Amino acid sequence: MSTTAAPHGGIDRLLAPDRPWVRVLRLLMGLVALAAVGYNAYNSATGAGDSSVVQLFSMFTIQSNLVFAVVLIVSAVRRSEDLPHWWDHLRGALAFYLVMTGIVYALLVAPPEEVWSWDITWTNLVLHRLAPWFAFLDWVLITQRVRAGLLRALAWIIYPALFLAYSWIRGAIVHWYPYSFLDPRPPATWGTVLPVVGIVLIAFLVVSLIMHLLGNLRVRLAGGSGQPPDDAGRLTR
Repeated sequence: MSTTAAPHGGIDRLLAPDRPWVRVLRLLMGLVALAAVGYNAYNSATGAGDSSVVQLFSMFTIQSNLVFAVVLIVSAVRRSEDLPHWWDHLRGALAFYLVMTGIVYALLVAPPEEVWSWDITWTNLVLHRLAPWFAFLDWVLITQRVRAGLLRALAWIIYPALFLAYSWIRGAIVHWYPYSFLDPRPPATWGTVLPVVGIVLIAFLVVSLIMHLLGNLRVRLAGGSGQPPDDAGRLTR
């Protein structure tokens, strides 16, 4: 049988997904993220960017932000009760991907002088800072409906693993890698790349578990029974 977490307190009513202010913020963030992706795509298509269109959309940041923007917009224009129960799991996955986007960019991709600087392009500001923070806060604050078992956290890792495989396979063919820490070409070697990637994968797993647990905690705080809907499949317990 399926049961959902119904907001029961004042704070949960305030943070309910169908509250007008939540809808407006989600819509605005979704449109801004979509505009940032579109602006980068336009620059790539016209030769004004640092990469081709194919290269741009081969980046984890662009892929995750694009889907995140679409999910935010859909969440803003549709009532939560009209969305499938697995929608919260999708939101959680994207929140996790966006959080990791911000972390990896700050630690491994961005120039050292940029980490604490606000003198960056607006698209970088949106895709690497604003969107990750919004995704995290949206996940831990907005009332959710269902809890899930640990399999959800592991399922969230599938996309990053596939992205890694895609990047290495495509990179070996076209001699281009989306991020320098994935590039095994000289002066780097597989011996220098693999340890870094291993650490990144461990970080992905740890953050995935943390985001999963925070999602379950949010349901519990909302007074949910924690029993998942039947159509949530094997992601739930």
